[in-house]
Amino acid sequence: MLDTIVCLVLGFSLRMILILYGEWQDRVMEVKYTDVDYFVFTDAARYLSQGKSPYERPTYRYTPLLAWLLQPNIQWSPIFGKILFILFDTLTGLLIYTILCQHNIKKRTALICSSLWLFNPLPAAVSSRGNAESLISFLVLLTMDLLSRKQVFCAAVIYAFSVHFKIYPITYSLPIYLSLETRTDRDDGLNTLQGGILHSIKRNVWPNRAQILFVATCLSVLVVLTILFHARYGWEFVHETYLYHVIRQDIRHNFSPYFYMLYLVAESPYSRLMSLLAFLPQVVLLFLISFKFYHSLPLCWFLQTFIFVTFNKVCTSQYFLWYLSILPLLVPYIKLSCARAVTTVLLWFTGQGLWLLPAYYLEFEGQNTFLWLWSAGLLFFVTNIYITLTIIDGYKLHDKSQALTSSISIKQKIK
Repeated sequence: MLDTIVCLVLGFSLRMILILYGEWQDRVMEVKYTDVDYFVFTDAARYLSQGKSPYERPTYRYTPLLAWLLQPNIQWSPIFGKILFILFDTLTGLLIYTILCQHNIKKRTALICSSLWLFNPLPAAVSSRGNAESLISFLVLLTMDLLSRKQVFCAAVIYAFSVHFKIYPITYSLPIYLSLETRTDRDDGLNTLQGGILHSIKRNVWPNRAQILFVATCLSVLVVLTILFHARYGWEFVHETYLYHVIRQDIRHNFSPYFYMLYLVAESPYSRLMSLLAFLPQVVLLFLISFKFYHSLPLCWFLQTFIFVTFNKVCTSQYFLWYLSILPLLVPYIKLSCARAVTTVLLWFTGQGLWLLPAYYLEFEGQNTFLWLWSAGLLFFVTNIYITLTIIDGYKLHDKSQALTSSISIKQKIK
């Protein structure tokens, strides 16, 4: 336990040092350390403190709850939000450790996996720069932790808040629903050789008590939050918090294989249709993965997030944190040769490096590198497909009873 506390303190201290360094860089350098979104959050909090809508701040496309959380930025100190974000970042590392320990992973191994997050420079830099992604990572892993503890009601509440803060966790809804099958449901499926399609639908889709409780609770929380904020901020809240992230057409350069196509057809009357059709591969793949891997939520959620980000029409570096926070939960179960593991990691970093070079010349030198940038994006896309297949092939549970689901004795828990 002492080793765990030491790692948590060191991880938090590392992030605090980065905050202090960032304050110095912001004062003396032209290139700022603080993320531009942090200024957006702070401005929205300032509007709230004046009794106005946070959406008076252009480009604020988040829930009003975030602006409320950052009120101390206005009243106490402008770095309060950064400290809050690195706190959630550190607690995410604690959740990784806790989840693995609950499922009979050795404490030393669990601590190593947690350290992969706590001492990873990417999440440390992102949270210390004032990006709110750590809050979402924390809520997602807390949902998984509560599900593994069979706390269905609490898990549903936290999950609803995660979807409210950032809409992408809604992709986990189907595997969560399927994972809440009872032991009887699972045994019936294993013992029945000729059930037919109706039996399959009943076993996988027809709701039991846990599934009804989760769905009803989650929907209730989301509806209440939506009604309350709609009453206060009107349609602008619905559009900026939810709809914008669905209909968004971002033609700026990013890792997405779609960006160049959307850039070229930006003025076409069919651009909105093409943008919506880009969701189709995601939907099909997420549906198939849900039914295939729901018995192990960490693997299922990682694959869903990885594929969602890879196939998304907008893909930036901060999105990588969505799946990197889940990846440490898979490490004890991934069995790869040292050479293949190193190759996989190098390919992922190399793919980003090859993209960043033409991106630099486009962004800072003003050179027309769109074709090179798109080609690098396609190469990174293919690399991610290879990584997906590698993880699926290498993931081996030591014991199927270790699958991190909430299906064991769930029926007894909710009676």
